[in-house]
Amino acid sequence: MAETPCVFCEIIRGEHPAHVVLDVPEALGFLDARPLFKGHTLLVPRVHYETLVDLPEQEVGPLFAQARRLAGAMETELGAAGSFVAANNRISQSVPHLHVHVVPRNRKDGLKGFFWPRHKYESDEEAAEYAARLRTALG
Repeated sequence: MAETPCVFCEIIRGEHPAHVVLDVPEALGFLDARPLFKGHTLLVPRVHYETLVDLPEQEVGPLFAQARRLAGAMETELGAAGSFVAANNRISQSVPHLHVHVVPRNRKDGLKGFFWPRHKYESDEEAAEYAARLRTALG
């Protein structure tokens, strides 16, 4: 567990609201509150690890297998042409709990280099709809 309060740990424990996309024993996926594009999901291990380097080697494969599933769902359910999958380690890591960004991408979507404009959901209901669509695609 984290020594200091961690919003991702609070989401995992159900103490902080989130639009859950993926709920499996090893990880939880939920919509980013400040998405690059609609459907942008954060995948976190259920155990608090600050960075990818801290994640035990035997847990890397299972976590990224879920990232792979999410990337596929972005294409099949959201109609994305592809995806962007990334994790920051300390630098640019807004929450010090390992999280993998899985972002739907399309050609000419406006994402250039590391200039990442954020696209908000119109409402909480729209965010819930995107989460439901991805959950359905993930089975």
